[in-house]
Amino acid sequence: MDQAFNYEKAFSRNIGWVTEAEQAVLRGKRVAIGGAGAVGSFYANTFARLGFGKFVIADFDTYDIVNFNRQLGATMSTLGQPKSEVIRRMILDINPEADVRVFPEGVTGANLPDFLRDVDFYVDGLDFFAFDARQQTFAKCAELGIPSTTCAPLGMGAASLTFLPGKTTFEEYFQWGDLPELDKAIRFIVGLAPAGLHRPYLVVPSAMNLKERRGPSTIMACNLCAGISATVALKVMLGRGEVLAAPHGMHFDAFRNKMVHTYRPGGSSHPLQRLAIALGTRYYRKALAAAEAG
Repeated sequence: MDQAFNYEKAFSRNIGWVTEAEQAVLRGKRVAIGGAGAVGSFYANTFARLGFGKFVIADFDTYDIVNFNRQLGATMSTLGQPKSEVIRRMILDINPEADVRVFPEGVTGANLPDFLRDVDFYVDGLDFFAFDARQQTFAKCAELGIPSTTCAPLGMGAASLTFLPGKTTFEEYFQWGDLPELDKAIRFIVGLAPAGLHRPYLVVPSAMNLKERRGPSTIMACNLCAGISATVALKVMLGRGEVLAAPHGMHFDAFRNKMVHTYRPGGSSHPLQRLAIALGTRYYRKALAAAEAG
């Protein structure tokens, strides 16, 4: 069936949860997505179907078969293709009128000003281990007053933190500074999910290997991240509904049927956070030593 694209008709089923006027507002908003892989691909799909009209996508990687378990753009027909280009095509297949800027080199210090130019909301879809890019991007968002969120796919759940202008920043919360990567990784995991709802059902602990920069993942978690992050963006863009900004956080785990609201003023300096960081550091250093010995 040959039909011409019509924005109002394409997103008419959103009306009811948003008004027609609010849908028009979303049409004019630009979301930047750092990373087009696991959560990033789901972010792009969700924001496109929500009716956001402008996008910035950054990713330097290409699709591999190991991406099949969790990445929306990973199929036999896209193997070896640039992720950013595949996701650009996906967005335009949903909304041919969308304005999509692509950074095939990924997010770098050099292109950050262009990447975040005219951006209304930033969503962190960078690889877990992209510490420098993540730190620089959130710092630039804070400098430019761009609301941002990071949502971690953990087990079969999602842990979310949102950073709003004038409130606690990413750096104030995680306090990465010039720490080594292992310390940044531990602070990131502990800071995102202080409740640790995912930990009890990790049945193959060796699958989490910080030294080799790999860890287990599920598509359910990626889907949940997209739903949470897009909802936060909708509330911020429309000024409707309570937004829990850092040091508040939220962790929902579908496997355990639990949701926890966390509050860690001072971030990594909070007494409970300091204890969790110390325990996490001891655990991961022991695991690394065992891996090197074996």
